[in-house]
Amino acid sequence: MTCREVQERLSAWLDGEMAPPEGELIAAHLLGCAGCRREVAQLRALDAALAELVAPVPPHLAEKVVARLQGQPGQGRRRPWWQSLAIAASLVLGMVLGGSVARDFYPLAPENGGAEVATLQDFHDFPQGSLGTILASYQPEEGNGT
Repeated sequence: MTCREVQERLSAWLDGEMAPPEGELIAAHLLGCAGCRREVAQLRALDAALAELVAPVPPHLAEKVVARLQGQPGQGRRRPWWQSLAIAASLVLGMVLGGSVARDFYPLAPENGGAEVATLQDFHDFPQGSLGTILASYQPEEGNGT
């Protein structure tokens, strides 16, 4: 193995994430290469320094998490009823506006005012697999009057 190949894999080798045959090749390379051994020493020093770092934990974090999971009153915020209603109204409004805009893009009746029924060929502009293609290709069952 070349030094570059070994150095690209050193982190995985140090973490024990490497298959034994490849790990043995790296170990053999390290026996004969002082530059790669220095790289290993630097990576080990970095691991040791990172292991000594202390991450501060906010006070009472565990109690707050447990309280929220148990749903104790007074812990956490609940959404007011009117916010849920506003979200639902926005979704309905978006569907209505989207439907009216989409209707203008793909009219079912010809431009000349005739009342012909749209055929599958009228929907050639829909992307493959879109909802428009599925709706345009829907064929009601014969004999049930629909």
